[in-house]
Amino acid sequence: MSSRSRSRTRAIAAALALALLAGASAHAQIPTLGDSSDMTASTERKLGERIARELYRDPDYIDDPILDEYVRGIWSRLLAAARTRGELTAELDERFAWQVLLGKDRSINAFALPGGWLGLHLGLVSVTATRDELASVLAHELSHVTQRHISRLMTQEKRQAPWVIGAMILGALAASKNPEAANALVTGGQALAMQNQLNFSRDMEREADRIGYGVLTQAGFEPQGFVAMFDKLQQASRLNDNGSFPYLRTHPMTTERSADMQSRQQLAARSGGAPAADLVHAMMVGRSRVLSNPGVDVLRGYVNDSQADAAMQPASARQATALYAAALASAKLRDATAARRLAGTLADLVRGDAEPARVASLLVAEIALEAGEPAQALALAEAPATARPEMLFASQARIARGRPAEAAQRLQTWVALHPRDAQAWQLLARAHAAQGQQLRAIRAEAEAQVAHLDYEAALDRFKAAQELARRGTRAPGDHIEASIIDSRARQVESLLREQALQR
Repeated sequence: MSSRSRSRTRAIAAALALALLAGASAHAQIPTLGDSSDMTASTERKLGERIARELYRDPDYIDDPILDEYVRGIWSRLLAAARTRGELTAELDERFAWQVLLGKDRSINAFALPGGWLGLHLGLVSVTATRDELASVLAHELSHVTQRHISRLMTQEKRQAPWVIGAMILGALAASKNPEAANALVTGGQALAMQNQLNFSRDMEREADRIGYGVLTQAGFEPQGFVAMFDKLQQASRLNDNGSFPYLRTHPMTTERSADMQSRQQLAARSGGAPAADLVHAMMVGRSRVLSNPGVDVLRGYVNDSQADAAMQPASARQATALYAAALASAKLRDATAARRLAGTLADLVRGDAEPARVASLLVAEIALEAGEPAQALALAEAPATARPEMLFASQARIARGRPAEAAQRLQTWVALHPRDAQAWQLLARAHAAQGQQLRAIRAEAEAQVAHLDYEAALDRFKAAQELARRGTRAPGDHIEASIIDSRARQVESLLREQALQR
């Protein structure tokens, strides 16, 4: 890792530490510690938001519409199963965020945060062979949250101040990128003890395994996914820790846990032959590998690797991964001709299978957008407004084609239903700006900051909009927009005051 990268990681870690230490300085925030979890759901949510706000600022954070939709599809099934089983109470369901944040980091890691936030590195997605394996990790982390393991750990550490445990959480996140950054946070003679205290206890790990297994199978995923993922992690735990598997630091593998999952899978007695190739998951693996910030030589390697698999029939998971990665890598290397050719080959192979064909079509549209061909992208990305990737791609294409009013109309409908979609708000700001509607554009920029929990930046944009409304010539309908801006500015000011009180 370069010195510049290490400096950046330390800066991110320092910012997170300050946010946590400042935000937890009042003992009154945390109720009296007891035998179980004494932290309220509201307090835990606020603690999680402090961490999530900094993760949004991390350069490795990625809001990729295609991967996000895929992970959300798995996540929503698991949440529904947890509700059905009674693992997810009505209070937690309402108060917690239940959001998965994706990171471009190539390390194999996933982590649960207070308040229903989860982090998932693309490196972990890249090593899974099926969506069942990915679902097993998410189910395990979901169970850590539903069982309030983080708040229970805070309660158990009676001698540790809450902000110290918050810094320990931060230290584990920093360690996933650079152990030196973690050491900068967790220093002194207690460093090792603090890191060990962060690890979930064996009882908590077993509980998350057991409940996560039940949630996984209730959601309709194959129990083999748990066993296969355990086998991979068990093999990795035997190797020297080179930083590639930070998941093993906070989730230490044991033979007992692995054997328990194998016995549960045998008791499930699910029969049937080998499962059909999951081409959609295979393509998501290829996408994760390319988007996890590999170098130019690695991207070229993906292109070369696809040549050996191009002639395989019928379409296999390995082939789908290779072709998808090669097409997207070619686009990143600015070789539009090769990208179109490889994406076309992939589309031909999966034609007739609706879900993989849709994913391949989205790739073709994305390549067309990157190549400056919005007309082709628009033709490929037309779809119902309920599909986020198509909606975002089509909106980009419409703006590029000089049709921002159409894009704004569709985006406005979308954000009314999904007010936490920062990327949609940012596109809406572009659409308004292209029409010369500066007041609406600034308001959309502010809403994008609200979606990322950056209330200070959002208030700055709302105030800029208020100033523009006071001194500018308003377009028809701007008086309504100005009223909305005034109302939203007051709401964000209230959120900022609440944050100040927490400090």
